[in-house]
Amino acid sequence: MRLRRRLAFHFTYQLIAFSAFMFCFLIVLLFFLIKHISEDEIKRNFPTGVLNSIVTETVTENGEVLLQEQWKLLLQEKDMWLQVVDMDGNVILSTNTTTDVPSEYSVSTLLEIKEERRLGEYTMDWQMDLTYEEPLLYLIGRIDEGSDHLREWYAHYQNGGRVRPEDEAELERELAGLGGYLHVIDREGRVVQAIGTDSDNKVSYHPLEIITMQEQPGTYSTHIAVYRDADSGNTWVYHTPQDGALEKRPMMNELIRVALWTMVCVLVLSLGVAIWHGYRYSRPLLLFTGWFERMGSGAYEEVLTPKDRKRVFRKNGKLRTRFKLYKEVIHSFYKMAEQLAETERERERLDRNREEWMSGISHDLRTPLSSIQGYGYMLENAPQDWSQEELREMGTVIREKGDYMLELINDFSLVFRLRSEIRPQELTRLDLNELVRRCVLKYVNDATLDANFNYIGGEGALLVDGNAKWLQRLMDNLITNAVKHNPDGVNVEVRVERRPGGAAIVVADQGVGMDEETRCNLFERYYRGTNTEESMDGSGLGMSIAKAIVEAHRGRVNVWSEVGRGTTITVLLPEASLQEGEGAAERGKEQPC
Repeated sequence: MRLRRRLAFHFTYQLIAFSAFMFCFLIVLLFFLIKHISEDEIKRNFPTGVLNSIVTETVTENGEVLLQEQWKLLLQEKDMWLQVVDMDGNVILSTNTTTDVPSEYSVSTLLEIKEERRLGEYTMDWQMDLTYEEPLLYLIGRIDEGSDHLREWYAHYQNGGRVRPEDEAELERELAGLGGYLHVIDREGRVVQAIGTDSDNKVSYHPLEIITMQEQPGTYSTHIAVYRDADSGNTWVYHTPQDGALEKRPMMNELIRVALWTMVCVLVLSLGVAIWHGYRYSRPLLLFTGWFERMGSGAYEEVLTPKDRKRVFRKNGKLRTRFKLYKEVIHSFYKMAEQLAETERERERLDRNREEWMSGISHDLRTPLSSIQGYGYMLENAPQDWSQEELREMGTVIREKGDYMLELINDFSLVFRLRSEIRPQELTRLDLNELVRRCVLKYVNDATLDANFNYIGGEGALLVDGNAKWLQRLMDNLITNAVKHNPDGVNVEVRVERRPGGAAIVVADQGVGMDEETRCNLFERYYRGTNTEESMDGSGLGMSIAKAIVEAHRGRVNVWSEVGRGTTITVLLPEASLQEGEGAAERGKEQPC
């Protein structure tokens, strides 16, 4: 997968995954918040809240009510019982009931429960479930000791809807033992009688206050039991303390609180993911920045420091997971660093070549220039003192020195271009047998040379891709070197052969040979400078030029030589029928340096 597609896919699926995670997180968070609100509501409105939750969560299938086990345990823990009554008054579900609880209900019994919220000794709460086609009635019964005490006190101590004055002391002792207090209020809600030590000095009740305390008992510090005397219109309100009263909060405030908590959680989670993303994706950028700094300072070989390599690569050499997204970038950096390092090495090599070229040409031009300068002074000071023959001789020397200097400059230029890996501009298909044969024939027909030449070629054509002019210069340099550095009458044999590694040119002589140091530095005279004490025939760069020409043709050159036994130079060029660069040097007669 290409980098662009992988980056797009990577960030797209991360965005989708994060969105899905946030959605699930919000759903779970909302669920817990709703559960928390529901639990608070149950505590505030107990047992009405319990009944609402049971009606909401209970499912009826095929006339069977499926009550969750948690509600059965809660009812048992709170010593309450539950019944579900159908349209016919029959109880279709009953849990934690006793024998005195009926199994069916009449119309009058149900109306009495609705009006008085009592069934015998039980205080009742009820709610209709209208979800299904036939409604169901849920009944919860419990023993309310406060209500029982209140009814008992009303039966023993009331007179005209109030507590008799002579019984107030006894009732107050009973209330002190139970830890409660009693208010008797009239029709307008004014407290007309207060009995108990903690009667709260209350003067009156608001019209909805008692109803609210009955509907949300969990939000008040006391639990109330209420009994109304129909004859006098007075109402007895019995307060008993309760622990853990919850704060009263309107539903809108509750929703705002839930929304704020949700926003805070989402913000914290998003901030955490953003920090994680920033840390994860900034590390490769910091790594790349370090690379650029090192590359800017020229440290191409040190793409990664040892510390960076431990961060990026495992012990087995593979990329770590956090960096796999940028594997093409990392590989491209390595490739670019290698290319820049190679370019830097090439630049340094060219600088050295240029310096050596300047040093070599200045060294080799000094001697002929000295001769030309000397003859110039002689002619300038006393031209009339020289005869025509002497002047002709001086002119000949000046011309020869000038020719030598021109040849030297041309050779230096050619070597420099070849050393700089300037390839032949025009490569043509050549028959190596014919080219070498013509080069040898030129020397055979040269009467000025005192040497014996022997050429051995192949029967068929041996084709190579090369530049005829440069290859002729190669043969000239090899043959001239064999003749120049050997005594008169030396035998020089030139062979052209087809070998497994390509096409071979062999130039062998039976002359004086070379010692080990000379053989190993045969092609390096250019770098050491030419020995000007030798004969002035040639520039002294012939073998350097020969090697550069061979390398320009993607070939190899090998030398074998022993003192007193002669020298053999083998040039191996890639054959035209072989693939480029397939040629390799023959190892048979090669002597390592």
